[in-house]
Amino acid sequence: MRKFKTESKKLLDLMINSIYTNREIFLRELISNASDAEDKLYFKSLTDKSIKLKKDDLVIRVSFDEDARTVTVSDSGIGMTADELEKNLGVIAHSDSLEFKQAQAAAEESADDGKGKGKKKPAASSVDIIGQFGVGFYSAFMVASKVRVVTKAYGADTAYAWESDGVEGYTITEAEKEGHGTDVILTIKENEEDENYDTYLTEPGLKQLIRRYSNYVRYPVQMECMHQRKIEPEEGADDTSDPQWETYYETETINSMVPIWKRRKQDVTDEEYNEFYKSQFHDFADPVRTISVHAEGALSYDVLMFIPGRAPFDLYSKDYQKGLELYSSNVLIMDKCEELLPDHYNFVRGVVDSQDLTLNISRETLQHNSQLRAIAKKVESKITSELTKMRDNDREAYEQFFENFGRGLKFGIYTSYGAHAAELAPLLLFYSAKQEKMITLDEYLEAAEEGQEAIYYAAGEEVERLSKMPMVTSVTGRGYDVLLCTQDVDEFCLQTMMNYNDKQLLNVAGGDLGLETEADKEAAEAATEANKDLFEAMANALGDKVVKVAVSARLTDAPAAITAQGPVSLEMEKIMSQMPDASGIKSERVLELNASHPVFEVLQKAQEAGDADKVASYTNLLYDQALLVEGLPVDDPVAFSQAICALMK
Repeated sequence: MRKFKTESKKLLDLMINSIYTNREIFLRELISNASDAEDKLYFKSLTDKSIKLKKDDLVIRVSFDEDARTVTVSDSGIGMTADELEKNLGVIAHSDSLEFKQAQAAAEESADDGKGKGKKKPAASSVDIIGQFGVGFYSAFMVASKVRVVTKAYGADTAYAWESDGVEGYTITEAEKEGHGTDVILTIKENEEDENYDTYLTEPGLKQLIRRYSNYVRYPVQMECMHQRKIEPEEGADDTSDPQWETYYETETINSMVPIWKRRKQDVTDEEYNEFYKSQFHDFADPVRTISVHAEGALSYDVLMFIPGRAPFDLYSKDYQKGLELYSSNVLIMDKCEELLPDHYNFVRGVVDSQDLTLNISRETLQHNSQLRAIAKKVESKITSELTKMRDNDREAYEQFFENFGRGLKFGIYTSYGAHAAELAPLLLFYSAKQEKMITLDEYLEAAEEGQEAIYYAAGEEVERLSKMPMVTSVTGRGYDVLLCTQDVDEFCLQTMMNYNDKQLLNVAGGDLGLETEADKEAAEAATEANKDLFEAMANALGDKVVKVAVSARLTDAPAAITAQGPVSLEMEKIMSQMPDASGIKSERVLELNASHPVFEVLQKAQEAGDADKVASYTNLLYDQALLVEGLPVDDPVAFSQAICALMK
C-alpha cells in the first residue's frame, strides 16, 4: 500500500470530517469531476483532429447496486494514466483541473500571429472547468467506506485502478476497462444511529441529488430507471382478474443541462420563464416580472430573477430566509445566498451563476469579496429599475405588487436610518385623502398647492377612520392633501426620511403645521390667556395624562382633539405598546380645544360658576372622547360610561 503524500491522515480526516458540512454534496463533487474530465477531452478534440467525438460520446452515468451497497459515477472523458492517478488522487489538494485551466490560459496569452494581434487557440474559458482545489473527490469518504477508481486514459491500452478506504493510503494496480474514461465506485457505509446512508442506494434519492446540485452540468447525467407497464391479457383470457405488471429499465437523462438563465431573454418565452419559476421555487402563481442580466468582462455572471405575484405566507416571520440561489459553473453552491439581496428586496427569487466567484475550499460557501459585492450592487440596481418601470408603465400590477411587498420597502428605509431613502422613497405608495387613490410622493407634490412647504400625513389603522379625524379634516378643509398611512411601519419610515425633495414630512397630529393664519394664532393665544384658570383646572383634572391643555388654532368642527408633541406620536405609542418590553413608552399628549365650539362655552360657564366637579367631569369626558376618535383605548371605560349616563340625566 502506498501512503498518501502530505500529512495524509490528518489532512484526509480534515477533508472528510471538517471541510464539508453536508454529506449529500459528495455526488455533486463526483459529477463535477466527471464533467471536467469530459471537458478536457472535448478541448483536446478541438486541437487534435485525430480525436473523433460523436454527439453521444460525452455522457456521465450514475448507477447503484443496492445489494452490493455501491454507487458508481462513470464518465467517458479523458481518463488518467498511472502517473496521473498517483498525482491527482495520491496527493491531497492537488487539482489537475486547476492546472489545466492555468495552462490553457497561459497558452492563450502567448499565442500571437506576429502582427500584434492575438491568434488564440480555442479558448479554455469556453470549457467551463469546475474543479479548483483538488479536494472534492475526497468528499466521497463521507458516505463511503471504500472508494475504487478505474480509469483508462484516452488512447491508452492499459487501465488502472486506484483503491482506498480513506484511512492510511491507497493502491494502484492494472485493471480491465473498455473504452476511455473513469468509473468511481463507492461502497456506501452501513447505516448509523443518526445517519441513513441507504437513501444513496435508491433511484429517487440519487435523482433528487442530481437535480438539486448538478441539474445544469453541461453533459447528460444518465441513469437506468425502473418503470412498470401493464401486461395486456391474451385474447380470450378472463379480463376480470387483477391486472399484471412487468418491470423494465430504461436509460433516462436526469439533468436539464442548459440552464435557462444563460439564454438571452429574447430567446425564452414567458411561458418557459413562468414554468421554471414555479417548478424551481415551488409557487403556483406566475411571477409578475422577470429580470435577466448577462455580464461579461473582468467579472462574468448570469442573473435570472423573479418578482413573485403573491407574498409567501411566512414573508414577515423570523423563519423566512432571503437569498438567491448561487451557482458556480452551473453547479449549485448555495440554496440561499443572503449577501446577494438587500433586506428590502427579500421577496425576490432567482439565480446567480458565475465561474469567477472566489469560493471557499469546500465550495459550500463563498468568500466575502469585491466580486460578490459588485454582483449584489448590480442585482439591487436591476430590481429597482424594474420596479420603477412597472410603477410607470403598469400601475395596476405595481399597486398589487406594493400591496404584497410595499411594507418591506418602508422597513428598508426605516432600518437603514434613511440610507436607502433615495432609492426606495420614489417607489412608495400612500392613500391620498384628496385624490382617493394610491399615489407616490412625487404625484403628491405634482398636485400640491402652489407654495406648499410640506407633505402632510396621518397615521392610523383604517383609511375611512383617518379621513374623518379632526386633524385630517382641518388640513383638507384648507385645500391641502393628506396621505393616510395605515401600516404599522409608515410613520417610522416617514419620520426617518424627515423630508422628500426638500419638503418636510409632517404628521397632522403633531405640533404646529404652519397652516394657521396670524389672525388664527392671535385669536388662539388670546382665548388661552383669557381662560387661563379654566385650562389650569382642566390640566389638574387630567393630571399626568397630558402635558398641556390649550386652545387649538386648527380645529373646525370637533370640540377637542388629542395631539402629541415630541418624537413619539399617538400612533407610534399605540404600535410600540404592543411590543415586548415596551412599557413606559408614552407620547407627550396635548388636549386641544375648539374655542368656537358650543362645548367650550359650557366649560366656561361651569368654571365661572365655580363648579369644579363639573369641570373635571366634562374634561375627562372630552379627553376620553378624543381618545376614541384617535382609536386609542380609554383609561377607565366604566367611568366613561358613568359620566355619559350622568350627563344624560
